[in-house]
Amino acid sequence: MKLLFTNFHDGDGGGHTTYILGLARGLAPRHKVHVAAPPGSRLNREARHITGVEVLDQPFPNGLGRLPARRRARHQLAGYLRRQRFDIVHVNGSADHRLTMSALRGLRPRPAIVLTKHNSKPMTGIGHLWRARFGTDQVIAVCEFVRRQVQASPYARCRIATVFNGVDIERFAPSACDPASRASWLEPAESAEPVLIGSNAGTARYKGWMDLVEALASLPPERRSRLRVVLAGGLPNAEDVARIDGLGVAAQVHFTGRLDDVRPMVAALDAGFVLSWDVETISFACREMMAMGKPVLVSDYAGLPENIHAGEDGWIVPARNRKAIAAALSGMLDDRAALPAMGAAARAHAEAEFGMDRFVSATEAVYAALVRDLSSKA
Repeated sequence: MKLLFTNFHDGDGGGHTTYILGLARGLAPRHKVHVAAPPGSRLNREARHITGVEVLDQPFPNGLGRLPARRRARHQLAGYLRRQRFDIVHVNGSADHRLTMSALRGLRPRPAIVLTKHNSKPMTGIGHLWRARFGTDQVIAVCEFVRRQVQASPYARCRIATVFNGVDIERFAPSACDPASRASWLEPAESAEPVLIGSNAGTARYKGWMDLVEALASLPPERRSRLRVVLAGGLPNAEDVARIDGLGVAAQVHFTGRLDDVRPMVAALDAGFVLSWDVETISFACREMMAMGKPVLVSDYAGLPENIHAGEDGWIVPARNRKAIAAALSGMLDDRAALPAMGAAARAHAEAEFGMDRFVSATEAVYAALVRDLSSKA
């Protein structure tokens, strides 16, 4: 098959970028893979290093104030689509979906359009009605929660498949931590080594990390002193710093800043957490931490609970419920000796269900069935 992946993000792109890069690496040995992404984006940059993948510098300008740029972008993409004659265009957001539909206008036969829904935002409004009716053949949901959202939306008329996000379980494998790094995150020193809990999910407010900090602050001083938190991602703003200071836990909460490689930080953890209350679906970060042998505390938001066998390889708490988060933290302290076994269970879970081969093969099967069925109806 000849495949084109599109993504509108002009920066890091987060989970969208991780998703497309994983598919591109897995499918390039067997298919002709192209990626259309804004110049300078992480996806554009990293896709160029994948053998067999061709990359188009393609902006996806959005908004009424950018009509001239949108016309130029549409003209470029339309020409590329006419020349390349793809079997499938796999879109990953509203901006690239809209531009792809516009660029395909009049092209016959047109490629099949596959949409992956990466977030928990409602699929309502005239735009979704239009795209579902005229520009979507297949929707991929990244978890069962998203599948239910799609089935309750205008896209219910489309083919729908659930393909859980995969992670590179060889790259994200259990490894020894750097003692110096762990020691720095365990400061200030205590008579007994504190439990270190952390997250590589980023520091956007909706990731729920402040809920965890507030839960930590609510614990009795003796319990609170036995816990440390480390967060990878953008550094907190002045308001968040002031909030942490006001809670009296600033010495126990450490920020690494953005990391090119989160594995050394994750390796140092006793447990991970992803406590999102918006936008999130299944969380690459959660699955990466589990693959590295860390039990993970998650909120019950969207698809996060679908990662966890509660009590075996992690914990599930109601989103934004600081009391429940505090109880989970206390439970880690009370049963600290169980954390390594829970981490081993998390790794086994990842090996059984989170692997990249499983993810790529399932996506490839969706493509093949779609192309086969559309061809039979032509």
